[in-house]
Amino acid sequence: MNTNTNIRAKLLISCLDQPGIVSAVSTFLHQYKANIVQSDQYSTDPSGGMFFMRIEFDLFKESYEFNVVREAFEDIASSFDMEWTMDLASRRKKMAIFVSKEDHCLLELLWKWRAGELAVDIPLVISNHLNLKDDVEAYGIPFFHIPVNKANKEEAEQEAISKLYEYDVDFIVLARYMQILSPDFVGTFPKRIINIHHSFLPAFIGANPYAKAFERGVKLIGATAHYVTNDLDEGPIIEQDILRVNHRYTTDQLKVAGRNVERIALSRAVSWHANDQIIVHGNKTVIF
Repeated sequence: MNTNTNIRAKLLISCLDQPGIVSAVSTFLHQYKANIVQSDQYSTDPSGGMFFMRIEFDLFKESYEFNVVREAFEDIASSFDMEWTMDLASRRKKMAIFVSKEDHCLLELLWKWRAGELAVDIPLVISNHLNLKDDVEAYGIPFFHIPVNKANKEEAEQEAISKLYEYDVDFIVLARYMQILSPDFVGTFPKRIINIHHSFLPAFIGANPYAKAFERGVKLIGATAHYVTNDLDEGPIIEQDILRVNHRYTTDQLKVAGRNVERIALSRAVSWHANDQIIVHGNKTVIF
């Protein structure tokens, strides 16, 4: 098969587990002359649980247009009451980055993006401080300074939302953005805001996690990437990672270790989201 004549697409499905789902989906794709190149599935409980599936498939350009196939799949989806998305693998999602003063997560994402390791477009970076303006603009990315304080928080969020709509952003990454987003903001972008938390949630939530970790004499330093919900630091977890430490580490050394693991966990989570490898169900994620 000559892949140069094909269009690669990705299909994500979640629904109640029931007989015939895999057969119906594969038969549908066969009818449209699609070739399945990868298929993953997971069932929470074969007897009435949830069913999750991710398929990558190729369409011959001379056979059927992608939009025709996507529209036709609605009948299959309705018959099984599916939540689903189907998108072209070639479509690069537009990712906005929010950041405050710390640069380690931001620079990790920018470096991976420039190196071609992160398949997204980054149309803008928004910050409540000016510290990282030069770093961002050195990559040729527009930087917008939107100060936030108690008096202007609602106005600042509306300004940020306007910018996100203007640049047609698909999802948002909080790369150590030290502001709590309002329910209105979160509700505008459900399941589309990724945060990195500087501890191994649910331990040490809130402020000063490394000081708390030092006081407890922890032996592992972790970081958690998760989707943002209205419950602070309690959204669906995407990725967690750890580094081993010991009694010789000072609070500052724990912070250095923490920054290293934050970069790793966040970049993985962003990559999985960009590649349509995540299905959110309730307060959990299924990652293929």
